[in-house]
Amino acid sequence: MSLQVVSTVSNSSLFQPGFSLLNFNGHVFLFGQKGWPKRSCPTGVFLLDVKEDELKMKPAFFSKDSCYLPPLRYPALCTLRSSVEADEYRYIIHGGKTPNNDLSDKVYIMTLVSRNSKKTTFQCIEKDLSGDVPEARYGHTINVVHSQGKSMSVIFGGRSYTPLSQRTTEKWNSVVDCLPSVFLVDLEFGCCTSYIVPELQDGLAFHVSVTRNDTIYILGGHSLQNNTRSPSLYKLKIDLPLGSPAVTCTVLPGGIPVSSAIVTQTSDTEFVLLGGYQSDSQKRLVCNTIILGDNKIEIVERASPDWTADIKHCRIWFGCDMGKGSVLLGIPGANKQLVSDANYFYILRCKGVEEDKEEEQIAQICSQTSSEDPGDSAPFEDSEEFCFSAEASSFSVDDTDTYNEDDEEDESETGYWITCSARCNIDINTWVPFYSTELNKPAMILCSSGAGHWVHAQCMDLSESMLLRLSEANVKYFCNEHVDLNKGLQTPKKVVPLKKQPMKPLRKKKSMKLTTPAKKSFLRRLFD
Repeated sequence: MSLQVVSTVSNSSLFQPGFSLLNFNGHVFLFGQKGWPKRSCPTGVFLLDVKEDELKMKPAFFSKDSCYLPPLRYPALCTLRSSVEADEYRYIIHGGKTPNNDLSDKVYIMTLVSRNSKKTTFQCIEKDLSGDVPEARYGHTINVVHSQGKSMSVIFGGRSYTPLSQRTTEKWNSVVDCLPSVFLVDLEFGCCTSYIVPELQDGLAFHVSVTRNDTIYILGGHSLQNNTRSPSLYKLKIDLPLGSPAVTCTVLPGGIPVSSAIVTQTSDTEFVLLGGYQSDSQKRLVCNTIILGDNKIEIVERASPDWTADIKHCRIWFGCDMGKGSVLLGIPGANKQLVSDANYFYILRCKGVEEDKEEEQIAQICSQTSSEDPGDSAPFEDSEEFCFSAEASSFSVDDTDTYNEDDEEDESETGYWITCSARCNIDINTWVPFYSTELNKPAMILCSSGAGHWVHAQCMDLSESMLLRLSEANVKYFCNEHVDLNKGLQTPKKVVPLKKQPMKPLRKKKSMKLTTPAKKSFLRRLFD
């Protein structure tokens, strides 16, 4: 086992506790960036490029028929194959925390559509679930088992917020262990069924699960209720006959009481377990080899790497599987670096270079891709446990397209994240899409008052239909603060005078010529 220092990590501020990684054909993509995505990378998914001792990031894109995928921390994810032997695979993403700490109960399927040296495109589809739908959670695992020619997704463990009926003002956002139920999810039809297994008494979070064919092995995990790490090793066997599925659980000896551990696969049947915590204040520096056989598992201790002094003496550490027997580890930089959120990173290789050329693994790994949430328990409240990984080999990435956060415009004071009015409640850290047309930034509309200024459509209480009508019509809009003022200052519209039709000249009547006696007689009658 060799340990290599990663001296430079670009845009490290985008990494946060709970990041996940998707490995497509040896190319690793970072998912779940810190905060909501900006317009330089609206998907929030980045290709990680590791060259020598430097890590860079390149934005990825979604296809036009993709759904909206928020950046999620501590989700459960695993690969989805049509069969054990299939080479093509997709990723299942379930649960997790949004940037404003809301929990998700949705299931997303991510597929690699196309990739070249300039651009990577994914398709993301949300799956509708019915039946016993698992509650919103994080810190859990999802696995795919194959039995009798059929496949099924299995969800277990995790944490969720206290139910609304049990919340108090003092503990409004407190978390609890999820019930120890096993959920079988048929992704083809979206049907969910929950099973209560007597052997599983406590809810577990941040555990490790390894899958082979129709069997899942669950190792470690932390229980908030008892504040313990499970020493048991659970064997879940899922049978998928023509009728109803059968779920059985067996408690095996030889478990390891650890939480937030990392598993990486070194061969078809061999895995390496490392990292994590064995108590509230003690890291676990011992490494183990897990060997899966036909209906059996063996866990033995193996030689640990030569840990550096910084790793040995730090209070916390974090990391994730990079694939092909490599792991990315990190420790907080504390006051040793100029940047407050900077960290030290290492690449740990668990096998030799010649072994990297072995055939692609067949057995599926589902290792929880995050560490203990530092906000959930007192021992870890100050920790900064990240989760991300990258392929140790170099990628063919064009450096000119590498993402650079310094090039991103500061939108905290200008652009979309301004305080548009006295009633403005749009915050870059908590904003979520309100209109169907929004993706990674709030919809805005120009107020024509004075020199003009932009306001958020949501702050103006505009309906979606009205917003679309205003965007399509060539009319001036005035915000709520200026609409009345504008009406008072408006000058009356100029009234166009009506054109009068010229009157026809009256014909001059012929005068009556009166003789003098007749004139006298007429005048006499007139004045009499």
